[in-house]
Amino acid sequence: MAPPPRANLTGFDVRKLVQASRMPANDPWARSEQWRYTGPFTRWNRFRGTLPGFGIASVAFAAYCGYEYLFLNDSHHGHGSEHQEGEHH
Repeated sequence: MAPPPRANLTGFDVRKLVQASRMPANDPWARSEQWRYTGPFTRWNRFRGTLPGFGIASVAFAAYCGYEYLFLNDSHHGHGSEHQEGEHH
């Protein structure tokens, strides 16, 4: 035989909370809220303007890094060849 249920001292019913927090079957505000997720307010359109210029900046930076690697001389290249062997400063 199961023990009798304990008395609820607070009056809080978890089942009622779960039932109240679900989406209602017929939401009266659904039609009013629909504009927030359509047209210019879709998730993609809201995210697209978050970092303006990031794509152009990343391509320009990659192009500059490639230019620097291929065409600019490194001033420290050949540092050891400037000094002759046996010569100490």
